[in-house]
Amino acid sequence: SFSTYAFGLKLQPTDNLSLAFIVDEPYGADISYAPLPASTNFGGTTADADSTAFTFLGRYKFNDNWSVHGGLRYQEIEANVNLNGNVFGGLNGYSANFDSDRELGYVVGAAYEIPEIALRIALTYNSEIDHDLPTQESIGGVDSPFGPGTTRVTTPESIHLDFQTGIAANTLLFGSVRYAKYDDTTVSPTLFDAAVNPANPGDSITSLEDSVDIEIGVGRRFSDKWSGSIAFGYESEGDDDLVSPLRPTNGSMYVALGARYDINDRVSLTGGVRYTDLGDAFAEVGTPDTPIANFSGNSALSVGFRLDIKL
Repeated sequence: SFSTYAFGLKLQPTDNLSLAFIVDEPYGADISYAPLPASTNFGGTTADADSTAFTFLGRYKFNDNWSVHGGLRYQEIEANVNLNGNVFGGLNGYSANFDSDRELGYVVGAAYEIPEIALRIALTYNSEIDHDLPTQESIGGVDSPFGPGTTRVTTPESIHLDFQTGIAANTLLFGSVRYAKYDDTTVSPTLFDAAVNPANPGDSITSLEDSVDIEIGVGRRFSDKWSGSIAFGYESEGDDDLVSPLRPTNGSMYVALGARYDINDRVSLTGGVRYTDLGDAFAEVGTPDTPIANFSGNSALSVGFRLDIKL
C-alpha cells in the first residue's frame, strides 16, 4: 500500500491572466518481495523511488475561445534499489542508493473552449527532465570498487489531451489521452552496468516501455449541492508480457466512481474510489528472455479525497 498527495493554488490577477502553483508526486515506486530464504528467485528484492515536483504555470486567454498556458517544473527524485535472490547470479546482494537531485523542466500548451456548451479541449506538453543522481553501489555489503559516482536518469516527456463537453442539461462528458515516452528512462549505474554486460554498456535496472493512458467518463449534477461521476480507464500493454521484476504488471483497466458535495459557494468536498484490474505479466532478468515469475489475477483498490477552497 502507498499514498500520494497534491496541492494547488490558483490566482486570477486579471480577467485574461491566471496563475497556478502545484505541488505533486509525479513518479514513484514501492516494490518489496518477502525476504524468504536464499533459495528463492527474488526474496528480499526491494525498490523505493520518491519524487516531488513544484510547477509554476501561467494561462492567458485571448478571448472566450482560445488560450495558451505554460511554465516551469522544478523536480526532485531519489531512489534505493536492492537485488536479492538466486536469479540475479553475481548481482545477488547488489544495492544502489541514489541520492536526491533537483532539475528544471517546462510545460507548454493551448486550449479551445465554447463556454455555452461547456466544451473545452486542451493539449499540454511536459518536457523530459535529466537528473544526475549521486550514487553509491555495493554487493554483499562491500562498496563498489568504482567508488561513488553519478547516474543519469531521464524522466519521460509526455503529451496530454484533455476534453469535456456538455451532452445534456447538468450532464458532462469528459476524457483524456496521455502518451509518455518511458522508453527513454534508463537506470544504468557503473557497477551494475559493468557486471551485467561490460562489452556492451547501457543495461538498465528498470525496463519501461512507452505508454498510452486513456480515460472517458460522465459527470452529472443531481442538485445544487451534489454531483457525481463514473469513469473508465485503460493503460496500454507492452510489446510482450515479459517485464522487469521491479514493475511486475503489463497494462491495466479501471473503473472509478466519484461524488462531490458543495458545502457553500467557497468550499467543496470530493471523494472517490477506483478499482484497477492489473494486466498479467511474466518477470524476467537478463538474457535470454526467460520467464522467472508469473503475475496474474491481480488488482488494486484506490481511495481519494479532495478539498477545494475559494479564498
